[in-house]
Formats: sequence, C-alpha cells, structure tokens
Amino acid sequence: MTTEVRRLRNYINGEFRDAADGRTIDVINPVTEEVYATSPLSGQADVDAAMDAAAAAFPAWRDATPAERQKALLKIADAFEERAEDLIAAESENTGKPLELTRTEEVPPMVDQIRFFAGAARLLEGRSAGEYMEGLTSIIRREPVGVCAQVAPWNYPMMMAVWKFAPALAAGNTVVIKPSDTTPASTVLIAEIIGQILPKGVFNVICGDRDTGRAMVEHPTPAMASITGSVRAGMQVAESASKDVKRVHLELGGKAPVVVFEDTDIAKAVEGISVAGYFNAGQDCTAATRVLVHESIHDEFVTALAKAAADTKTGQPDDEDVLYGPLNNANQLKQVSGFIERLPAHAKVEAGGHRVGDKGYFYAPTVVSGLKQDDEIIQNEVFGPVITVQKFTDEAQAVEYANGVEYALASSVWTKDHSRAMRMSKNLDFGCVWINTHIPLVAEMPHGGFKKSGYGKDLSAYGFEDYTRIKHVMTSLDG
Repeated sequence: MTTEVRRLRNYINGEFRDAADGRTIDVINPVTEEVYATSPLSGQADVDAAMDAAAAAFPAWRDATPAERQKALLKIADAFEERAEDLIAAESENTGKPLELTRTEEVPPMVDQIRFFAGAARLLEGRSAGEYMEGLTSIIRREPVGVCAQVAPWNYPMMMAVWKFAPALAAGNTVVIKPSDTTPASTVLIAEIIGQILPKGVFNVICGDRDTGRAMVEHPTPAMASITGSVRAGMQVAESASKDVKRVHLELGGKAPVVVFEDTDIAKAVEGISVAGYFNAGQDCTAATRVLVHESIHDEFVTALAKAAADTKTGQPDDEDVLYGPLNNANQLKQVSGFIERLPAHAKVEAGGHRVGDKGYFYAPTVVSGLKQDDEIIQNEVFGPVITVQKFTDEAQAVEYANGVEYALASSVWTKDHSRAMRMSKNLDFGCVWINTHIPLVAEMPHGGFKKSGYGKDLSAYGFEDYTRIKHVMTSLDG
C-alpha cells in the first residue's frame, strides 16, 4: 500500500505558499523510514518575503495593548486544546513519539505555557519613575525588540515552537520561525491554527535547511535571532548575528550530571533517573544521561539501573506501553551508534548498546559503566537513550566531575542530606539544579544554561524579558 505524500507549505503574510523557486525537501517518518511529506526548501526570496511581512505587521502589533495581545494568546491556547489530536498526530508523524505520552506530557504544558505568557503580556516591569536629578523625572519604557528570527529544533518541534513564539508575541514582537528540516509538519499546522487568530504577518513559518536558517539570521530586518540547537549551530548564529549586532538568544547542548550520594533511596533514584534519561529517546538537552555515583553504592546502583533499562520499552507510537519512540533521523542513529562503537576498552555496556529492529531508527535503552572523566562519551552530548555511570569518592570529586564538561544547562543531586543538597546546588555550575528529581519544568521558572549551553532564558518572566528592550525617558519638570 502506497501512502500519499503530503505537501507542506510555508506560511507567509497570512497565506500558505510554496518556495518561490519550487524546491522541496523530502520529510521522513522515523518509524517507517518512508517519505510522508515534502516541505519547501526556502531560499532568499522566501526569507525576504517573510521578513517583509513581519516588518510590515510589527507597528500595529507593537501598538496593540497588552490586554489585546493577551486575548489573542489565550485564543491560541484554546485553539491548541481544540486541535490537540491533530497536533499530536502531526508531532508523532514528525518524530515517532508515543501518541499517549505526547497527549499527556507535551500538549498540556504547551497550552499552559501559552497562557502563562498571555498573562506576562500585562506584567511589564521596570524601575520606579522618579527624580534622580533635581528638576527631572526619569521613566522606563519596556518595548518589543522588533522582528524575531527563530529557529526551532527537531527533538521537541511543537513545544520548542511555543517556547519561542509565545514570549515573543506576548511582548509585541512579530515572528519568522523555521522548524527543523526533519520535523516541519507540526509547526506548519500551528501556523494554520494561529492564522485564524492573529493579523497577517505577525506570525510566519518558513521551512528549509541550514542555509535557510543562515539567511534568516543574516537578514538585515530581524532585531533578534533565537535558536535552540547544537553548540555548532549556536556558534554560527552568534557569529552571523554579530555582523550587524543583532540580539541573540541561544539554548544549546547539555550534558547533565546526575549526582547520586550514598544515602539516597536507590530504587527511587533509579526509577526517576531512568525515566529522565530515556524519555524522548534521550533526545533532550536536560536528559539524565551522565550519572555520578558514590563508590560505596556504585555496583548496586549499576545493577538496578541496568535492570530498569532492560524493562524500558521502545516501539510504535500507538503502543501505550512504550516510553519512547525512534531517534529522529538516520544521522542521529549513526551518531548514537558511533559513540557505542568507539567506547574505550575500560568501558562496559551493562544494557542495550544496539539498534532495535531493522526498520525505523529505534535504539535500545543503554547503560555504560567503567568510564573515565576524559572519555569521549562523557565529554560530548550523545543525544540518545544512553546513560553513562562513573564513580566518585567524595563530594569534592563529585563537583569536579560534574562541572568538568563544556556544557552547563541542567543537573540533579540525589541525597537525603539537606545541607549537602544546598552546597551542591551552590557549587554545580549549571542553569538548573534539581534535588531528588530530574527534568520537570514549569512555565513560571527559567530554563537556560551557561558556558557552551548558551545564554538567554526560556519560560518564565526572564524569558519574556529577553524579548524586550529598555528605554530611558527623562523629562524636565520646568515645562
């Protein structure tokens, strides 16, 4: 039976259209490895059209009252709920994710995050107006930055689109967003939903590859470029944006340490860590994939973690018993497999370490022990269902190992000792520290890292403020 290949289209200035030169990209379903759609391979003409549309729409959207922008975002949230099953189906086809987990773990937070930013639109903050010099009153204005060029990743294409457009729109900016070339379907559907609510030109979607994204960032119109992606991509964006001093927002890679002390409840820790490590096939910058265990419980912990891995299931999207689906694409399967194939002789694969089946990019839940701090798999992001385990002797060594990578996005500490947990949260050089849990996120709290994990915050009032600029107005009291 031949599946009909759907044609996805750009959304520019309130209408769907093909790439100006007609070029397309095949979009692959990672479960079947078959082409299920084509999407535009947008070039400079398409980028120009989208930026022109966003620039033309900006003055009116900027001048809309916070209440008007809030009302629009609340309508978008309601529409997401109404179209939830369509969004779930598109996202699963994009990524191979389990349908039920997408329904319960992604759609509700997305809707909540849009509603949070709807409220944030009406809570613009600044210093108190006052006379800081005799006879003169100073006022702070918080304004939108302008047109925002946004590039979303393939691991959470739908949710990351929300993290980008919701704060930008709430603050009064207009948006041109590009989904990954492997996962455009849900973002194009989002455009269809949002297009029923927002004025034309306020929200635009262009599909394409790295060259499309580069053209967006280098375009003179955007005042800000935002990307969620690899460190390499982030560095390229920062370099391109520097040429005309654009503001840049980067959420890049991670290599989250999971520090397990000897007093922890091993069963509880293994349960939480295995879920946080394997959820979404480990394709999460905050995934619990680099475990550091006190030497006194190391062997017991590794045995329990290997058992949890063996009990974790990957498989088809409609199987409600699976925790995760396939890796996103053939290149990612090759990358994950390569890390395991290149393991040093002192490493031991305790569970998994192989592809599952011969169709689809499925990879077994994997545990690797016996590793050293300078091993490739410790220092670099695998972005797959692979959990590594190292030993440490004391708290100082745990901090040394945890901080001893170039990434600094997220981390967790597992202990019953409150004082130790507080010391660790101070000493861990990461944008988030979880204690006796790993991976929960809430709209009210910031998400973002340090070092090569990038800069700028997603979610929270901090994320909202990243899409604003500050203006000082001073007026004479003498008329």
